[in-house]
Amino acid sequence: MKFHEEQALLRQRGKKALWICLSMTFAFMIAEAAGGFWSGSIALLADAAHMLTDFFALSFALFAFWIAEKPPTLRMSYGFHRMEILAALANGVILLDLIILILTQAFKRMLAPAPVHSGIMLFFAGMGLAVNLASMRILKGAEGNNLNLKGAFFHVVADMLGSVGVLSAGFSIRYFHWLYADALAGFLIATLIAVCAWKLLRDSVSILLEATPLHIDLEELERCLLEVKGVKDVHDLHVWTISSGKESLSAHLDIEKQARPDDILREVNRLLEEKFRIFHSTVQLETVSLPEHQAHF
Repeated sequence: MKFHEEQALLRQRGKKALWICLSMTFAFMIAEAAGGFWSGSIALLADAAHMLTDFFALSFALFAFWIAEKPPTLRMSYGFHRMEILAALANGVILLDLIILILTQAFKRMLAPAPVHSGIMLFFAGMGLAVNLASMRILKGAEGNNLNLKGAFFHVVADMLGSVGVLSAGFSIRYFHWLYADALAGFLIATLIAVCAWKLLRDSVSILLEATPLHIDLEELERCLLEVKGVKDVHDLHVWTISSGKESLSAHLDIEKQARPDDILREVNRLLEEKFRIFHSTVQLETVSLPEHQAHF
């Protein structure tokens, strides 16, 4: 199966997984919020709030898939693939807002502990853990190297760990009567969300700044290009990501005067596709080396 066909299949699988997880998340979010108000648990309400961000994350991801499939236009010549990255960035920003909200409420509860109905807290935390584990399994099989799906997956992972924290707090309150456990679980959830938010923001900003993809060694790529018969020098070499799984390259190659340009281009494209999975490249061949040039990494 060709690379582009594989990517199309992964996208279809990803959309199906997102729809399933979106339905599960929305249904349980309502139930968990009700359980949080009923039990008086700030940890359970924090977990429900995180489920709300999961709902938005999955919705953004589905919207990004839809808009990314729109064909290119004269103005948007690359198409709308960057919408996936913008959706991932938006998810990261939402996570940061959620962290502030949870920390504020947890700090208030730490200063003034309140009674919590531990039985209700444990019931909904257990249900939440089951829903998040199911969502993780569904998304893990579909995410591949898609940053948009990874963003949704990170939301679910953080919420799963949050559910574990809520369960631990519920046990502490029920069997040891330690009310501070509720606020501590809130702090734990905020910390877990911060880890996911940082990675998501780092990756999405890196792509928007057109940094070299982490899985591509630019020095190795240059060495491989220099090994192509007829290539004397490589300069102005750039590799960047348009969207998840869509890398682009531009480069200038100084070639020998007696070399055959068509053969060199054919070999360079084969190398880029087979070894580095780069399918969109712009290569300029120059038979006379410039007096001064500098590679930009």
